Amino acid sequence: MAVSDDSRRAIEADCARLINRYANLNDAGDWAAVAALYTVDGIMTRPTAPEAPIVGREAILAAFLARPPRTTRHLCGNILIDVEDDRSARGESAMLLFTGSAAPLVGSFHDRFALTAEGWRFAERRGSIVFAS
Repeated sequence: MAVSDDSRRAIEADCARLINRYANLNDAGDWAAVAALYTVDGIMTRPTAPEAPIVGREAILAAFLARPPRTTRHLCGNILIDVEDDRSARGESAMLLFTGSAAPLVGSFHDRFALTAEGWRFAERRGSIVFAS
């Protein structure tokens, strides 16, 4: 079934908001809220460990909790969402990460989104580093 233009635009906006919310919650260190942005069986691949996917909301939360504290600011841009149907979409975004006195990292995320009873969530978030400054 084809998605109407209005529905497509709403899905694109909801998924783009999810990307931005992820960055803000990550910078706030609200790990439970970050993990809740994934589906229960979601997959996260950190840009610094692209060959080591973390599977499941609980494992994602544990991975964030195990990280040493740090101050960060993520800047998202070039967000493009491709709606597949009324329950799934894919997206790509550019990310610039500042961490205290370390040099900024430039990377990207390739996402799969799924509509759940909780709203749109990441089914998969695959990060990569394009280059380090």
